[in-house]
Amino acid sequence: QVQLVESGGGLVQAGGSLRLSCAASGRISSINAMGWYRQAPGLQRELVAVVTSGGSTNYEDSVKGRFTISRDNAKNMVYLQMNNLKPEDTAVYYCYAVIKVIGILTLRNYWGQGTQVTVSS
Repeated sequence: QVQLVESGGGLVQAGGSLRLSCAASGRISSINAMGWYRQAPGLQRELVAVVTSGGSTNYEDSVKGRFTISRDNAKNMVYLQMNNLKPEDTAVYYCYAVIKVIGILTLRNYWGQGTQVTVSS
């Protein structure tokens, strides 16, 4: 009923930049929070950044000042601009959204398939 599709991952040198995009589609009535998680090998998935429907943002401490999350409510999209990337940012990045599906009363969490970000030193 709902799909999240990410794009924009890749390989970049330390100090470089990447921009991730995520598009939500399907039987969407409304979208609450949208954000990005990441998971490095052997580690738990961690929240990187989140943006509410009203535009409030929150970031994991290690990315503050380097990453910027934004969203386009008209297009049901969320973005993550990543600057000054470090090798420790290497991970699979997952988009997520809290969505109310048409015909379903409750909000549900949806996830993208993940996109690999690799930062070389």
